[in-house]
Amino acid sequence: MMALKSLMTAPPKKKQVRISEIIIPKYQAIFNNRTYKHIILTSGRAGTKSSFAGVRGIYQLVNDGSGSVVVLRKRHNKLRKTVYKEMLRGINRLGISKKKFEITKSPMEITYKKHGSTMYFAGSDGIDDTKGIIDEDKPIKLVILDELTEFFDDGEGEDELLNIEATFARGNKGDFQMIYLFNPPKNPNSDIMKWLTKMKQRPDTIHIHTDYRDVPADWLGPDLIQSAETLHLIDPRQYEWVWLGKCIGIDEVIYYMFSQKHIDRPLAGRDRFPIIAIGGDYGQQNATTFQAAGLDMAHRKLRGLNEYYHSGRESGKQKAPSLYAKDFVQFVQLLGKQYGTEGVRFLLFLDPSAKGLAEEIKRTCRGAGVPVSVREADNDVKLGISRTQKALTFNILSISPKQENAIDEFGVYGYDPKSIEKGKEEPIKLDDHCMDAIRYMVMGMWTKIKAWLPVSEQDDEK
Repeated sequence: MMALKSLMTAPPKKKQVRISEIIIPKYQAIFNNRTYKHIILTSGRAGTKSSFAGVRGIYQLVNDGSGSVVVLRKRHNKLRKTVYKEMLRGINRLGISKKKFEITKSPMEITYKKHGSTMYFAGSDGIDDTKGIIDEDKPIKLVILDELTEFFDDGEGEDELLNIEATFARGNKGDFQMIYLFNPPKNPNSDIMKWLTKMKQRPDTIHIHTDYRDVPADWLGPDLIQSAETLHLIDPRQYEWVWLGKCIGIDEVIYYMFSQKHIDRPLAGRDRFPIIAIGGDYGQQNATTFQAAGLDMAHRKLRGLNEYYHSGRESGKQKAPSLYAKDFVQFVQLLGKQYGTEGVRFLLFLDPSAKGLAEEIKRTCRGAGVPVSVREADNDVKLGISRTQKALTFNILSISPKQENAIDEFGVYGYDPKSIEKGKEEPIKLDDHCMDAIRYMVMGMWTKIKAWLPVSEQDDEK
């Protein structure tokens, strides 16, 4: 009877997990291969390189009690929601109980209790920041660098990577490895692609590229595959970059996807919007413009309404901020008559350099009894362009025929060809005032409109 009772209360044994069941075939040959010092994994979206790194990192802790692991991103504030979570998923994928680990968030560390081997998470905000996390008792056997493009875009690039290698390779005897993860940028001339070409010439380096087609369909699910195929239909070039991870090159015209289908006239007197968002770009001699769009919940669209545009250089008449503030109030009043309701909210996302104009607008709006929330725009140019491209590609942003200057700029707004050759894409600072204003507006409304995108497109990090 006692034996039966013990049998009934004993916890079920976990199914033994085979590595071949949790990583794709392209990665299986390198999982236990220690002959390569540098493993570079590139992919398009859903290429599972992060999943591989999570499994490989945890496996290192469990199977090698003599060493530890370091996981790096360029910025500290991105660790917890990305690589830290991925390593916890790695524990689950390997079928190991979390009770066998000591898992902490402050500091972010995962320690395998049996060996005392630890996985450290750190940002590399400066070229010397990594030196403080050397494990004196158990040398670092594995370094995982996630989102490697950040080290080139925001850091010292190759010099920083060499410094990281020199820091952690010390004390090892031929079993030290580094795993690098990144999605290739559009520009084949970028510094990271030049680094990749150089690294591939080394005998101690292997490079593996994957995309979602290398992954079993039942791992991905039909919705994700459908998202990829939808983009393939509506924008084949973006599909090749986003999903296949190809360096497709940089189009000199930034919003090449803008076309006549994006020009749509809202109907004054019929269309009503709970929020009217306005992006504002300010110039003293250059143009000052306000670009307005309504949040169309019924049709899931940020619908362009109208624009205000004045160029002191072109008109020969300069305007003081106080006059622009009065013009803005009249612009808002016009929008309110045409498209507003009693409960409409007006949001202005204004050029962050125009602090004086912001104060004038607040004061003038209060005096006229026009309720407008004035906010400093997010001026992340690269991210703003990417989000505006998505909004156009998936047709959740339209432009009114009244926005004549914006329509003109969409056709000519481009990257400086010389910057493309140098691997740094910089928009030409010419005919860009409406484009800046629309970018400010899209960034300001992003949390409200991104849900209208396919789920796979809502995350800015691939």
